[in-house]
Amino acid sequence: MTRREWIALISSAPLLNAADPAAPAAPVSIAKCDSYDEDLTAKLGAMFDQLGGIGKLVQNKTVTVKVNMTGSPGQRVQGRAPAMTHYTHPKLLGAAAYLMARAGAKRVRFVESSWGTGGPLEETMLDSGWNVRSLQSAGPVEFENTNALGKGKKYARFKVPGSPYMYPAYDLNHSYNDTDVYVSMAKLKEHETCGITLSCKNVFGTLPASIYGDSAGVDEPNESPVDGRLKVGHQGTRQPSKSAPQELRFGVNHDPGYRVPHIVADLVAARPIHLAIVDGVETIAGGEGPWIRGVRIVKPGVLIAGLNPVCTDAVGAAVMGYNPRAERGAPPFEKCDNILRLAEAHSVGTTDLKRIDVRGTSIEQALHRFRA
Repeated sequence: MTRREWIALISSAPLLNAADPAAPAAPVSIAKCDSYDEDLTAKLGAMFDQLGGIGKLVQNKTVTVKVNMTGSPGQRVQGRAPAMTHYTHPKLLGAAAYLMARAGAKRVRFVESSWGTGGPLEETMLDSGWNVRSLQSAGPVEFENTNALGKGKKYARFKVPGSPYMYPAYDLNHSYNDTDVYVSMAKLKEHETCGITLSCKNVFGTLPASIYGDSAGVDEPNESPVDGRLKVGHQGTRQPSKSAPQELRFGVNHDPGYRVPHIVADLVAARPIHLAIVDGVETIAGGEGPWIRGVRIVKPGVLIAGLNPVCTDAVGAAVMGYNPRAERGAPPFEKCDNILRLAEAHSVGTTDLKRIDVRGTSIEQALHRFRA
């Protein structure tokens, strides 16, 4: 099957449930980028221009950028630096910060919930081999570890609009509320539990382990978290701290392939994403990190950006060789529900490729099948 035939197939495949025609559609830009040694600032700047520019979006505003640094920085794929495999690359962060500052951003705040700690995000970055000073020199940059209360005085509560799937609302670090613009900067990867992880799945990491972690306090948050969100998020064997809204139907479903996609869809509806950026220059296939057996290094050589996370991820899934509207049981969602369709049902964005204006490089030209 040729690339053209593949794109035609996934764009017109018959489905049991048609895409929501009322779900928002927004443009997505694709750029080829074979190496992090290329001029990422120029590449990303051109993509922003293709999206209509970011001046109105960020001028005189605080911009919060949720990056992807999943797992401990000590875990490596074939001994390579995490940014070359499963972390967002710091050069992309620097390019984004510079462009946002040039467009008039008042503040660019990089955030992530560092694995097993409530300490400064800068420490995790240093442990990952990142040059924090270089990032700070890109503009008015600051950092926040959102795995706990951090620099804030209280958590912010985000209510899920309409009919929530899992929780009526989520308590998150103040950084996700004390901002004007919210950006999800993800890595182009497959995911053991969710099939794929792009800008939408990236926000699962906004859940503070102090509240949603295995060692979270029963009544109040544990501000010194040491683990992940397996029991609350994946398994549903315990509730989050009682200070936060509790699971709606606790004990009914313990399937990670149901739970995590539904939580993610809730989160992207509760805390809207204004800009999605996906790093697919160098990454891994077969899973989201080195703890997944059999992951392998791949080099799609692509960057993707868009003004709607569902539209951006739908294009990203197609670039990976997948139908973004595939149902559970079909690749890459063999063991899980499709996050993108769940988010579309929350009216976050459309998964219909025919309604998405793809600019720059075409999906056909960027196609890098993650499975043969």
